[in-house]
Amino acid sequence: MRMQSFSPMLSALAVSASLLCASPASADMMKMKATLDGAQQNPPVTTEGKGEATLGFNTETKQLTWNVMYSGLSGPATAGHIHGPAAKGENAGVVVPFKGAPKSPFKGAAILTDAQAADLMAGKYYINIHTAAHKDGEIRGQIEKAATM
Repeated sequence: MRMQSFSPMLSALAVSASLLCASPASADMMKMKATLDGAQQNPPVTTEGKGEATLGFNTETKQLTWNVMYSGLSGPATAGHIHGPAAKGENAGVVVPFKGAPKSPFKGAAILTDAQAADLMAGKYYINIHTAAHKDGEIRGQIEKAATM
């Protein structure tokens, strides 16, 4: 008999605990990617160079993180950047410079402005890796949404 009187109390306690332990809705983490090659340069570059980038974008904090790997360039990378806003095949200025001459693989992070975040989400940014032989960029890849994390 006594056990029955505790059941409603235990149920209420369990519901309360689950409400207290529930975490608030987290920001969306957008998974993004870019495939880099010379054909995407404008004008196109004939090169054995190629690369892959995986990126994450936190829509609440506006932090963009990246991990870039490349190989087969005509020489060492002299610079690397995220450029935009530009549609695929169009050229644009530097938005986010990578630190120094990036050696593969490299990673980094930056906080974007609201306008930059909107351009990124609209697919208007690309990654560009430069070499001495190709000062305007040897390989390039448009940043695209992959899936939510």
